[in-house]
Amino acid sequence: MEPTLPLFDEEPSRPLADRLRPTQLEDVVGQDHILAREAPLGRMVAQQRLGSAILWGPPGVGKTTIARLLADAGNLAFEPVSATFSGVADLRKVFATARSRRGIGQGTLLFVDEIHRFNRAQQDSFLPYVEDGTVTLIGATTENPSFELNGALLSRTQVLVLKRLDEAALSTLLDRAEQLTGHHLPLDDDARRALIAMADGDGRYLLNMAEQLQALPDTETTLDTAGLAHHIQQRAPLYDKAQEGHYNLISALHKSMRGSDPDVALYWLARMLDGGEDPLFVARRLVRFANEDIGMADPHAIQQALAAWDVYERLGSPEGELAIAQAVVYLATAPKSIAVYRGFNAAHRSARHTGSLMPPAHILNAPTRLMKDLGYGKDYQYDPDTADGFSGDNYFPDDMDRETYYQPTRNGYEAQITERLRHWAALRARRQRG
Repeated sequence: MEPTLPLFDEEPSRPLADRLRPTQLEDVVGQDHILAREAPLGRMVAQQRLGSAILWGPPGVGKTTIARLLADAGNLAFEPVSATFSGVADLRKVFATARSRRGIGQGTLLFVDEIHRFNRAQQDSFLPYVEDGTVTLIGATTENPSFELNGALLSRTQVLVLKRLDEAALSTLLDRAEQLTGHHLPLDDDARRALIAMADGDGRYLLNMAEQLQALPDTETTLDTAGLAHHIQQRAPLYDKAQEGHYNLISALHKSMRGSDPDVALYWLARMLDGGEDPLFVARRLVRFANEDIGMADPHAIQQALAAWDVYERLGSPEGELAIAQAVVYLATAPKSIAVYRGFNAAHRSARHTGSLMPPAHILNAPTRLMKDLGYGKDYQYDPDTADGFSGDNYFPDDMDRETYYQPTRNGYEAQITERLRHWAALRARRQRG
């Protein structure tokens, strides 16, 4: 067997991702929207007025690197802590050291990785030290700060959103890796693009895969996409069923169906299922969608959604997922109406406003003689037995004016309902005049 080619000329124990860590902010890729000269962090560095900030973004996009480089750019002592392993006692030591440094004119940048893992009380411990400038706090989180950080801390920091690395940024990282090691990756063009896609926006993961490829015994053989898949395991897509990704993707699916785009709706469905989402959660949301966004424009929509739910419960995965996909296409291509939704809300408002008004006596049943004597059921007309199948009677309370809650659209089946209601309204008006 041929000896493995050396990855590095020195320090072979250091991972490639660490060896390639940028030494200046200008070398950070994919985050120009916050690091460029006119961007938020770029302006702070240029003015030497660094403020506390929360770096929010997916893994492997440079949060820790940016924090280190901000400390260097601001001539600040870099104090890293991890919320996973540190507690209030550790923070107190950092604050005491920072206060001592401040006494001799040196500032401290406190970097807190996974800051969302600190509980509310621990987050509160930062407040006085951030407030008086003892530390400049840079927190890193993969979770939505709006949900995970308390309002007091958010009010003292600026939230900066880091983007997943795009294809150009990841390609730059591969070029740098090859330049550093002196060896080209044994990939053809399609396999190189596939490797970048497999990284899913995570630069650290990409460099780890590149390191595995450069460690292959036979680096003279150029791999195609099939060869790449044989040697490298594709990472699972980023999706947390209990956190923001869960709500983002179901929102994307819902709005894609609402926008009558079955193709992208199928894409978001596939993303959710590939990420491990419970198909029954999706099925329940489809039922809600059928009621809320389609309603009477297509009364069969709710039946399709319920049928998909039922089929999945009978067949399970993966066969039952096709029924859910079919329902997604049906709902996306169905006519849309929220007339029932609006009408029901309007009726709720009237019900709260009118209180306990009694129904008119003529539509009440009269099972006792007293009730008959009080006029219950008197002059009631049985609509199916009238000439038009419509009596035109009033069913609102006697002390309440007639209201219109349900206003159907011209979409789908509701177009027929519109004509029917107009016909009945005309009959009612004639009979009231008569």
